[in-house]
Amino acid sequence: MWAKLKRQIWEWRGVLIAAPSVAALVIALRLAGFLQPLEWASYDQFLRLRPKEPPDDRIVIVGITESDLQKVGRGIVPDLLLAQLLQKIKQQQAIAIALDLYRDLPEEPGHQQLVRVYETTPNLIGIKKVLGDANGPAVNPPPQLLQRGQVSANDVLLDADLKLRRGFLYLTPKDGNTIESLGLRLALIYLKNRVIEPKAAKVNPNYLQLGEAVFANFEKNDGGYVNADDGGYQILINYRGPQKSFKTVSIMDVLENRNPPDLLRDRIVLIGAIAQSQKDFFSTPYSIPTRTSGVEIHANITSQIISAALDGRPLIKSLPDSLEYWCIFGWSLLGAILSWQARYLGGVAKFSAPIVASYILAGGSLFGIGYLDLLQGVWIPVVPPAIAFFCSGIAITAYIPRTAGEIRKTFGRYLTDEVVANLLDSPAGFKLGGERKKVTILMSDLRGFSAISERLSPETVVSMLNIYLGVMVDIITSYQGTIDAFIGDGILVIFGAPTQREDDAERAVACAVAMQLAMDSVNEKNTSLCLPKLAMGIGLNTGEAVVGNIGSQKHAKYSVIGSHVNLAARIESYTVGGQILISESTLKDVGYILKIDKQIQVQPKGFHEPIPLYDVAGIGGERNIFLTRQEENLILLKQEITVQYTVIDGKQVERATFKGSLVKLSANSAEIRSERLEPP
Repeated sequence: MWAKLKRQIWEWRGVLIAAPSVAALVIALRLAGFLQPLEWASYDQFLRLRPKEPPDDRIVIVGITESDLQKVGRGIVPDLLLAQLLQKIKQQQAIAIALDLYRDLPEEPGHQQLVRVYETTPNLIGIKKVLGDANGPAVNPPPQLLQRGQVSANDVLLDADLKLRRGFLYLTPKDGNTIESLGLRLALIYLKNRVIEPKAAKVNPNYLQLGEAVFANFEKNDGGYVNADDGGYQILINYRGPQKSFKTVSIMDVLENRNPPDLLRDRIVLIGAIAQSQKDFFSTPYSIPTRTSGVEIHANITSQIISAALDGRPLIKSLPDSLEYWCIFGWSLLGAILSWQARYLGGVAKFSAPIVASYILAGGSLFGIGYLDLLQGVWIPVVPPAIAFFCSGIAITAYIPRTAGEIRKTFGRYLTDEVVANLLDSPAGFKLGGERKKVTILMSDLRGFSAISERLSPETVVSMLNIYLGVMVDIITSYQGTIDAFIGDGILVIFGAPTQREDDAERAVACAVAMQLAMDSVNEKNTSLCLPKLAMGIGLNTGEAVVGNIGSQKHAKYSVIGSHVNLAARIESYTVGGQILISESTLKDVGYILKIDKQIQVQPKGFHEPIPLYDVAGIGGERNIFLTRQEENLILLKQEITVQYTVIDGKQVERATFKGSLVKLSANSAEIRSERLEPP
């Protein structure tokens, strides 16, 4: 059990190092606040991508426009005009009226008329600025409304990038008297008419509950925030949309009766400045390109509270910090695993199409999950997990080349990628020993190459071999064969080790056919270099053999040994140029899809009885690859030619010579008549 665990740890060592390290680094960056601006940007983008919501017809904004100010002839609406406006709104029986204008000082003419309206309008709510900030000092409300308890706070809370994403429900000024925000006060008046009263939530008595909606208090590290000011009772604003998401009319539209008579009936009416000259505008997640007026921001907060209580519209909540950290670790782990596994696809440094596609798919899924969760009212930060995901992949990418890349590159010139991976990725990879596996052995050899090499310089011979072996190695690799050795001009290939597959024998035969077909391209290169043509014979055999590291502690080799390897070599010795011979065991493993030209009986050295060999012409099925053989037409010679010949057994040339007569001849073969005499 412990040995198996050690092997697993070793095989996944890169992931086990990279994933937690990168996750810890990203969490540290997150807690330090470096990722906060990026997370705000992604959150804003998700909000903008949401489907457009219909306007909330329970709320109407009466805005002070530039046109209204031009008619008034001054930069502020006088108290008389404001009193007339409020009377008009009262006549239409609005549920609640919010005066989102500072009126701590009289604006004559008409101040007394405005005071009388204050005193006779119980559903009129004035404003005060509780907290002094960069936007100005605290501002007192109208005294008459303060005395009647009809005052709320209109303070806003800007983030470091000067965008407004949070809103107040309650504020507690220095005097210790908690005051409701304007948005909450208006919503409570409206909900009271629907018999919904505020109460403490069951899940947390410190949370406000209205109907089934629980308003969790914003905390300093919620969402993408880090050490934010969480004073008072704050919530994340769930905007209905960009600017002008509510029905808006001008002051003069109301005073001059240009609206339907029931436009304001049973609705919440907010009065505020929407003229650019009043400078009551703020940046929000939707502020591309225009900003949103302060009165509309309060309308959004009011709508959010009412919609949550009556319609079940989601509030924006956050994950607990611990879950967010696990999320970061999970994505870091996924990125490391993808990158670590990619080394079997040719190495992460190559960034093959499947690797890039998997990263794009996983990264897109992360942002898709974040967007879908926000639609349900859950803000899951996506920037830290995304950084962890990609950085862990990059860490693995850097780790592999530094620790094993050069070794793999060097070994790869002598061993296949699978053998190198088996050696490097397993703690027992370099231990001596082997295991018994069913494999298919392919042996190839050039016919008559020794005679050719005697006529050429060593440099030319090496050049010819490099051309030939370069083509053959590419083919063998494409069929997932393991090259065990180059034996002069011969090649020993294993199918089934180190990785065993169901179609080992099938791939071996298909590889042999492809190798024979590729000899045309080899000979074309040789011809262009004025070199002689080559011919190759291939033998295949299937059976159990011992595969592993064979040798000593000082020098070892990943190889295959066994009687079936020897038989493959014997079978190859019976081939002529362009021929593929296979054993009966290989024929049984591949099956009916093989095309066999003929069967021959041979008795290899060490065998007591003859064995059948099969001349392969091609393989069907998915491989569907066949040799192109030309029919040999032997021409009868008018006069026989006397010859002497000797027999080659494998690589051994017998000493005895025999006499015979050449009777038929073609471009690639001949027929000899002889009475062979046994050597003395």
